[in-house]
Amino acid sequence: MTATRPSRSGTVFIVDDDASFLQSVSRLLRAVGYTVQAFATAQEFLDRLAPEMSGCVVADLQMPGMNGLELQKALSRSANPLPVVFLTGQGDIPTTVIAMRGGAVDFLTKRAPKEELLGAVERAFDREAQERQRRERLGDLRRRFDELSERELEVLAHVVQGKMNKQIAADLNINERTVKLHRTNITRKLGVQSVAELTRLVDEAGLFKTPGANPIN
Repeated sequence: MTATRPSRSGTVFIVDDDASFLQSVSRLLRAVGYTVQAFATAQEFLDRLAPEMSGCVVADLQMPGMNGLELQKALSRSANPLPVVFLTGQGDIPTTVIAMRGGAVDFLTKRAPKEELLGAVERAFDREAQERQRRERLGDLRRRFDELSERELEVLAHVVQGKMNKQIAADLNINERTVKLHRTNITRKLGVQSVAELTRLVDEAGLFKTPGANPIN
């Protein structure tokens, strides 16, 4: 396999308590152009984790202290849930199932061909880029919704149910003209025009638990 430099930025964070294996995997990934940071324990890596870090994690499954599955759970609850590729010396089907259900990109044995590892790392980078874009999009939506007043959110909750202005006015005990003004402010602040667009943004942002429910703070 010809070594080619990956066409993306980011870091492969390798977590393994086996020093010799940690060194060999680091050397392999650096040889094809990846930036690599190596850690002997999961906790050491988590202590260094920051929201701006991008890339993926290549982790051993069995480690003293926090094991690979526990690391995966901790990452999923963090502000930067980097995707994980597992490497293990003693994999089993139940553990593989747990790891994959937890969102692991791949579950490989330490004896797997290097092409399989490099392919898994590339898939992990693809996923991380997509998920980071989704989180950034969600953050932007949340900021736009945060500009709405409490009353505008109440009106919005009724609008996305398909209610007419007259119905909304009656439900909220306000006059119809006020509803129209709120709707104008809502579309202006969110940068959309149609009810269909409003509904799509609300669904994408997960703004309301159920139609007509109180807005989530």
